[in-house]
Amino acid sequence: MKSPRPGGTENISVSMPSELLGALRTRTGKRGVSAYVTAAVRHQLAMDGLAEIVAAYEAEHEPLSEAEVQAAQRELFGDAPAPYASDDSAA
Repeated sequence: MKSPRPGGTENISVSMPSELLGALRTRTGKRGVSAYVTAAVRHQLAMDGLAEIVAAYEAEHEPLSEAEVQAAQRELFGDAPAPYASDDSAA
């Protein structure tokens, strides 16, 4: 039986498009892939949790106004453009 790895990590197998994996390896090098994917999953879980909080709030109250969304984006991201801001002008 394999002994647990330090830090409670596990090896998994993940499938992704070849071009995406190529871009990932170019950016991180072969040995940096795990750290990059771990950071991406942590970030996505945080965003999912934030979306759940917003949905629960809006279900109990009313939808957030554009001004409230912009204020939250400024608080989270400062003056930099929010990484997930919608651009309705592109439609």
